[in-house]
Amino acid sequence: MSELFINKNKSGLTRNLIEALFPMFEEASAGAIAVDRDSQITWINTSYSHLLGLDDAAKVIGKPVRQVIPHTRMPEVVQTGKPLLLDIMEHNQQQLVVTRLPYYDEAGAIVGAVAFVLYDDLQPLTPLVSKYRRLHQDLAAARKALAKKARGTRYSLGDFVGGSPEALEVKRKARLAAGRDMPVLLLGETGTGKEVLAQAIHAVSARAEKPFVGVNLAAVPENLLEAEFFGVAPGAYTGADRRTRDGKFQLANGGTLFLDEVGDMPLPLQAKLLRALQEGEIEPLGSNKVVSVDVRLIAATSRNLEAMIADGSFRSDLYYRLNVLEVSIPPLRERLGDLGVLCEALLGEICEGQDLRGEITDAGVAALANYDWPGNIRELRNVLERALTMSEDGDLLDADAIFKVLPKGGQRPVAQTPARAVRPLARIVADAEAQAIEEALVACRGNRTKAARLLGISRSVLYEKLAKMS
Repeated sequence: MSELFINKNKSGLTRNLIEALFPMFEEASAGAIAVDRDSQITWINTSYSHLLGLDDAAKVIGKPVRQVIPHTRMPEVVQTGKPLLLDIMEHNQQQLVVTRLPYYDEAGAIVGAVAFVLYDDLQPLTPLVSKYRRLHQDLAAARKALAKKARGTRYSLGDFVGGSPEALEVKRKARLAAGRDMPVLLLGETGTGKEVLAQAIHAVSARAEKPFVGVNLAAVPENLLEAEFFGVAPGAYTGADRRTRDGKFQLANGGTLFLDEVGDMPLPLQAKLLRALQEGEIEPLGSNKVVSVDVRLIAATSRNLEAMIADGSFRSDLYYRLNVLEVSIPPLRERLGDLGVLCEALLGEICEGQDLRGEITDAGVAALANYDWPGNIRELRNVLERALTMSEDGDLLDADAIFKVLPKGGQRPVAQTPARAVRPLARIVADAEAQAIEEALVACRGNRTKAARLLGISRSVLYEKLAKMS
């Protein structure tokens, strides 16, 4: 132990503490240094001198520590009295793991600080640092997921994929709905993405930080619907919980309540829902107490509510209450132009976390366009998953891979054409060839090389035929 350090710090640490502490740290460290209350160097051991490239350690005694180690945080420790544990410091393009500790006199005043270099080579720590970073990333992702779960939403407007005029019109209306705190009615076939759109509207609305609570009316038994909506008072019926059970209205208070398949709601509940919406209050089952609620309602259905009003199975007054802003979501067969981007997005989701590339050729997309899609986007995802599972060409889906899994009963109907006079065979063949070439170019988005490959002819032959057609 250097007598220089001890002599210069008679008012600091006692000799016994120095002798007990320093050998321990010195042995476990790659270097050690101490400064006084003015951040001037009072002691430095041989290991640290060599690490810093100093010829003579005695020459730096009494100098400000930052003259010798420009990036040190020793002055910060002296000024604040707070230790800096496991800090990383760079010196001469070398990274050092350093621990810095303040020390005090008998009166409790800071009289200096001491630092120990724990590691002068971070290479052995690389696996540990990598693991820490992975855990930190996982923690951040988990926190983000929990935050989303707390709000009840997983989707944003970006998750409603499509660039066709029909899809863009849906997004325009969704943004309009998000900016206005009014009931919204989403109309569309099963599998078109009604819940995605409902969550997206909530996620960009003024209620985004409040709960989003969804309930599928078709999935809840009729005798439980009232309790599901309005909650249950303690002991409301035999076997009921002795505690209050909140309903969907209470859970969604301040946020958005999403009613999926609202057309399946029985008439008695329709009347109670209408009252809750008009009065802004509910009465839990088995209770005489009225509870005020503030929810924004988004309803969705695949049924024709106007026809249901006509046959008396849906209340007209509730329909007008729900249908303040209507958003019609077109079926997939009416926006086939979005097939390409939908496949890209769905394959990305399917292959996430798997060792799969998940790509589809233009011919594969053209094969998908040959189907009517009664199950819409939900069915498209199912077809792509099965195609990837059964594909013999790795994870690249071509037309053959698609046709193998495409249901046979949903081919798009061929338009009926009126009877025509018999034409010369050469003319019929030429017209058919021209149509085939045109369809191939459309399927390949104008890429003639791909179109020729799709038609099974050389590019030069394709150019010749195009010249004759012009």
